[in-house]
Amino acid sequence: MKFLKTKLCITILGLTSVFAQAEIAVVVHPSNASALDSSAISRIFLGKLKSFDGGGQAVPINQESSMAATDEFNSKVLNKSGSQLKSYWSKLVFTGKGTPPKVVANDAEVISLISANPNLIGYIDATAVTGTVKVIAKF
Repeated sequence: MKFLKTKLCITILGLTSVFAQAEIAVVVHPSNASALDSSAISRIFLGKLKSFDGGGQAVPINQESSMAATDEFNSKVLNKSGSQLKSYWSKLVFTGKGTPPKVVANDAEVISLISANPNLIGYIDATAVTGTVKVIAKF
């Protein structure tokens, strides 16, 4: 009986970790012809790169920190935790050297904003992608 409980717990933990590893899609307006690698995407979201490779302004938008997509994006693309990003942006704001990206509520809001503005770049859960945005990278 103890063996079965242990095996059940291990199975549940394994399934939970699979679901926690959602694939993230970085999206832009369909008219945006930029090709960005993970380094360029990271630099945009950290305020170090202000334009797309085609010359247009790049305006990043984040999702709320409570969203699973945000945790995945921060760890997979920015290689930072939520607290590290908070500290990073606090320093830049305090010194007047940067402003953090606008924060929106969820995937649907990211899609709505990006489909209406070719200067925006954001991230969503890959399962939420619609035809109104263009995926430029998946993580």
